[in-house]
Amino acid sequence: MSDRKEARPTPPGLYDRTAVSGITSIEMAAIVATVLWLGLSGSYFLTGGPVEADGMSFLLRVMVIMMPIALIWVAAMTVRSTRVMREESARLAAAIDAIRQAYVTQAQSGRSETPHPAVLKRLDEIAATQKNQETTLAMLVGMRQADPTPIVTPDSAQEPVEEDQPVLSLGTPAEVHRPPLSNEDFIRALHFPETAEDTEGFAALRRALKDRQAAQLIQAAQDVLTLMSQDGIYMDDLRPDMARPEVWRTFARGTRGREVAGLGGVRDRSSLALTAGRMKQDPIFRDAAHHFLRRFDQNIALFEQHATDAEISELAATRTARAFMLLGRVAGTFD
Repeated sequence: MSDRKEARPTPPGLYDRTAVSGITSIEMAAIVATVLWLGLSGSYFLTGGPVEADGMSFLLRVMVIMMPIALIWVAAMTVRSTRVMREESARLAAAIDAIRQAYVTQAQSGRSETPHPAVLKRLDEIAATQKNQETTLAMLVGMRQADPTPIVTPDSAQEPVEEDQPVLSLGTPAEVHRPPLSNEDFIRALHFPETAEDTEGFAALRRALKDRQAAQLIQAAQDVLTLMSQDGIYMDDLRPDMARPEVWRTFARGTRGREVAGLGGVRDRSSLALTAGRMKQDPIFRDAAHHFLRRFDQNIALFEQHATDAEISELAATRTARAFMLLGRVAGTFD
């Protein structure tokens, strides 16, 4: 039998605090005890001889009769309050379980039910972020059309890239005469422009796309970021544990496994679970992810040779590096 719980509808009146109707067994027991005590104490004082006429004796007799009755009803109210608290606790636990089961079922089956207001607020934030990213991606597409560098897609990742750069006399490619891409532009391009008005970010991105090695990494990063955004995974939401520059240098020089496990600093369980599920079920996403990881390995190996520790730390904070941490941990790069 499966241990998985089926989603149960919330029982009617689950959130209503209905009063206990009528007399319960607690009140009945208290009434019986009161009657018994009144009978016993009354018979004792009635058969116990002449009653003294002074006020103190009368007050003592009243206290002897009424004090046990008061204690009986205090105990009865305490037991009843305890029962009410237990019922409220059970009702609250059932409500939380019903909400959780309904949310999980809705997320898995895709039913169009009205979610919780907090979920709606989160969805609005995701939609706004995605809208900004779509604007950025539209500008990137425009720059790709203007730039002769070919677009690398998951289907074409395994195919050899044709040499479409203009060739000068004596067979010298034009890119040889371009100035080398600066570390600052490379880092800024891997973070991608913040908004549509980020002119410095777009300028650095244009310069990076003119460098063949950097352009291939940027295009691979753009592909995986776009695919992950379809599942609501955004790099700005991740807060990974940042590794020291020495660990990045060790990785860039070819070390893998536990020695560089500090690079897998992404701890967001939902992002890890969604990415792992997508890797198993979506071959296009899996090919794009592995293609991106290979490009990142190649570029970090070149970058590390002439980068300072401060520049490596800046690179680790980019959106592209966060995507590498997430995908690398899911792919088992740091195991």
